[in-house]
Amino acid sequence: MDTDKVNYIIGIDAGTTSIKGVLVNGEGKLIMSAGQEYMLDSDSNDICELDPEIYWNITCLVIREILGKSGINPALVKGIAFSSQGETLIMLDSKGNPLRKAIIWLDNRSGKEAKQLEDKFGNKHIMDITGQPEVLPLWPATRILWLRENEPEIFLRVSKYLLVGDYLMFRLTGEYCTEHSLVSSSLYFDISKKIWWNDMLDFLGITVNQLPSLLPSGTIVNHLTPEAANATGLTVNTFTVTGGYDHPAGAIGAGNIEPGMVTLTIGASMAMCVTLENPVSDLSLKLSCQCHTIPGLYFLLPYAQTAGLVLKWFRDEFGKEEKEIAGQLDTDAYTLLIRQAEQVSIGADGLTMLPHLMGTGSPEFNPKVKGVFAGITLGMQKGHFIRAILEAVVASIERNLELMSRNGIQIKEIHVLGGGSRNSLWNQILADMTGIPVVTMSQSENASIGAAILAGIGTGVFKDTASACASCNRTERLFEPDIAAYDAYREVYKRYLDLYKDLENYW
Repeated sequence: MDTDKVNYIIGIDAGTTSIKGVLVNGEGKLIMSAGQEYMLDSDSNDICELDPEIYWNITCLVIREILGKSGINPALVKGIAFSSQGETLIMLDSKGNPLRKAIIWLDNRSGKEAKQLEDKFGNKHIMDITGQPEVLPLWPATRILWLRENEPEIFLRVSKYLLVGDYLMFRLTGEYCTEHSLVSSSLYFDISKKIWWNDMLDFLGITVNQLPSLLPSGTIVNHLTPEAANATGLTVNTFTVTGGYDHPAGAIGAGNIEPGMVTLTIGASMAMCVTLENPVSDLSLKLSCQCHTIPGLYFLLPYAQTAGLVLKWFRDEFGKEEKEIAGQLDTDAYTLLIRQAEQVSIGADGLTMLPHLMGTGSPEFNPKVKGVFAGITLGMQKGHFIRAILEAVVASIERNLELMSRNGIQIKEIHVLGGGSRNSLWNQILADMTGIPVVTMSQSENASIGAAILAGIGTGVFKDTASACASCNRTERLFEPDIAAYDAYREVYKRYLDLYKDLENYW
């Protein structure tokens, strides 16, 4: 394939528990994909961290695997861009070395600091500037304040505060830069003016010089450094391009590029991307509003901290038998677990779950809430618990859809992305409980595809977003709602709401 002069681009998605990458050609065809999981360092005290070097090492492994398996000449890779998890904070010294482990976005240690920021600026003012309706421990501003008060010796040595995508870009280029969609949830970025919020920086005790430069998505940053080229197997002629926050990057990867379009990602977490023309600052909506990866557009972000991560937790802790059998049958443990759930009727015979293993996101925004199974009886088997998990995650989605509907935001179709999109039972439950048709895409790793599209736009491989999306996006399957099942799920959804309400004061 060395004689093939078609340009290629690479998109890398740095997710919560895995790094995934894709190689796409100039016609929008997916040539090769690769990925690798990793474990987070977490405990029962709301701490969740990771050595930043793991992000870089696995990124290099994924790129090398893509190049090796595809057999293309690395010199033909014209550009690379990242899709990245948001909010995870990485602190570097003056030489670019991490000063401590990254504080993962799931971490809830900075609750006291979140209250300090809320008291100082007020929810309405914060919403007007940053688009965030609640001040939560997951926002990077709260972690910086926590660092100042709890690890002052590190705080005084921080030269740069970066997010994961920023850090990987730095490792590729030596440049400190970020883009608007990724920093929209930092709580120190003005989403309307597209500048750092100086009043917040002053209160935190940091300066603009400690933050990366701001660029739009799809902007060329630089070539790879010789060190990065050697580590990844690429060449110094490959351009790095600003990518995006994983949710709007995934939206581009699914063709969600116009107001009114909606994508839903069920990965480790759950997030919806509802594209808008203008930012909203209505506190009653209780939904985050952030910059899109398409310049000039915005999106609402209903989310939950744990979705697919709940299923992964159950697989790892209670699916050891399925893991062993899967290895013998050349399948995966998830498939075997879902088969058991398929044998259980709607509502899991009364078993109800709250899937909030790391607090709850929109619209409750309560970091103190924990996961719950309620209604366990002696006759229940593993399949009941799997079914209850699937239904609980969908119930959290329906909660946000109802809120948007009451505020005049109507959704006619859900394009589902992420690992959950490969689960037919989950997709049908989603269609049946919400009453909305569900569409899956031919490629499930749309965040990586979206990053590749941005790399292609920045380097000129693709003419524009619309033509790139037309080339790269292909729908696969439609799940229509079943009216009888919808009626049955009304009771399941009511149980979910009642359980949360009954336990709200318990936490």
